[in-house]
Amino acid sequence: MMLERFYPIVPDIGWLERIVPLGVKLVQLRIKDASPDDVAAQAKRAAVVCAENGCTLVLNDYWEVALDTGIGFIHLGQDDLRDADLEAIKLAGIKFGVSTHDEAELDLALAAEPDYVALGPIYETKLKAMPWAPQGLDKIKEWRRKIGTLPLVAIGGLTPERAAGVLDAGADSLAVITDFLTSSDPDARIEDWLRQLQAR
Repeated sequence: MMLERFYPIVPDIGWLERIVPLGVKLVQLRIKDASPDDVAAQAKRAAVVCAENGCTLVLNDYWEVALDTGIGFIHLGQDDLRDADLEAIKLAGIKFGVSTHDEAELDLALAAEPDYVALGPIYETKLKAMPWAPQGLDKIKEWRRKIGTLPLVAIGGLTPERAAGVLDAGADSLAVITDFLTSSDPDARIEDWLRQLQAR
């Protein structure tokens, strides 16, 4: 499976509806602190927007919603991985990626046979408090060796200036959140990312 190099993560449907028409081809909807009904409603709207724009939608955490709504791709954190019904997910043909931060989590992720592995935080991130130190480029190289041809997603503190080094270290896709969410001109920042990564 090939992943788009630019992988923005958005907190709600409003952001998704804003950035996908700019040319984004892979996006994750990561909704926090919402009811399952609200998540389902946003996910359904997101699926329509993504279908209209030729963009792959990944739903974070809510695997039951994906099963109910027909969304074909989810992302699971380690806690979600433990609780998820992987058999039902796979029977439904849903692809999934898994977050990893250390060797033990990577072993658990690979045992689940995911469609991609995410590693983070690569650099310091201000989005949320992390119990892990920045992983750095050497850890990307190590994960690349360990997972073979499985797609590798890098996340955490990524900027356009750091993108080339992260890709050269072995990442296939760059998951980006804070860099554009906190930008004074988010649309222009998204377009900068797209131009830079399409040129590689």
